Amino acid sequence: MGTDIYGFVEVRHPFADEDWYEWEPWVCLMPISPLYLNDDDDAFACLFGVRNWLRWEPVAAERGLPADVSSAVRGSHEKDGRLDSAVHGASWVSWAELRDLDMSVVPLARGLLRVEDPPLLRRFRVDDEWPGAFVEKYGVPPVGASPVEASPGRWDAGGVTVEYGPVTTRHDVLGPGTGWEHVFAVMRALGQRFGDDGVRLVVWFD
Repeated sequence: MGTDIYGFVEVRHPFADEDWYEWEPWVCLMPISPLYLNDDDDAFACLFGVRNWLRWEPVAAERGLPADVSSAVRGSHEKDGRLDSAVHGASWVSWAELRDLDMSVVPLARGLLRVEDPPLLRRFRVDDEWPGAFVEKYGVPPVGASPVEASPGRWDAGGVTVEYGPVTTRHDVLGPGTGWEHVFAVMRALGQRFGDDGVRLVVWFD
């Protein structure tokens, strides 16, 4: 089963620090759906450490809900938790953090094996040895006896197509065409009004 994300953009009210201001400092502005409609585990792992099988260094993992989260977002999280016991991974990240991401960063895995067996696509993380489960089923890849010396390649293995190549970058999982560019564009625009530290994304998963 795939992993679903629930996310909301919050902004800090410009008058939150004024003595006369008596309301919540953070305001729930909008859900990220329909800006973002995908369920890409690589992106979730890259940003929040969820289903992190490629061993990304997450940007904002396991922070929980912000202590001053808006009542609207807290209420939505509590409601989702009552409806689905699988809800987990609550965290948050500011636009200031997302704005400055190095998009060339890659996870700690050495590479990826992709097995195309339509309609299925299986992926195996590769470290310093070929994955045992892959070798048992498809044999040692012809691109090298060890991943340390292997080159990228594509071949047929028992009627399925296998490809070995480098791991993806942050740009690959968060850049144009992923859907995250729309979320980031909205947060960037809001930062011009509320300040980059005054805009944040609050999320959880099931």
